[in-house]
Amino acid sequence: MKTPRRRAREFTVQALYQVALNSTAAPEVAKNIREHSDFAKADEELFTKLFFGANANQREYMQQIRPLLDRDENDLSPIERAVLLMACHELAAMPETPYPVIINEAIEVTKTFGGTDGHKFVNGILDKLAVQLRPNDPKRA
Repeated sequence: MKTPRRRAREFTVQALYQVALNSTAAPEVAKNIREHSDFAKADEELFTKLFFGANANQREYMQQIRPLLDRDENDLSPIERAVLLMACHELAAMPETPYPVIINEAIEVTKTFGGTDGHKFVNGILDKLAVQLRPNDPKRA
């Protein structure tokens, strides 16, 4: 059974995907996502923080992610990109969530929406990103 927080992360990835592929404004995408029949089961506050935060800061976040990539940024699948942006925002702006939880959730969302081995790629990038964004995280021990 999916938790409300997992559902919020899944909806966040779907919303970031829509913004990237359709060039639709974030408020319009968020409105459409909130009208989904299963959205009532999601953590709306988390969705709002993740989606609008990741979307607003995606240039900055891609600057942090880009050096960790083993391929050109343009070769990322839209799902991998959306998951990385979401997780980067959560790592950078939401210290109350332990980084292992963020990475695990990103892996699970990638398994749901991404390609066959996309979750392995996302895991590798986020492991490195967590070291950079949370160097003093007490949960790292």
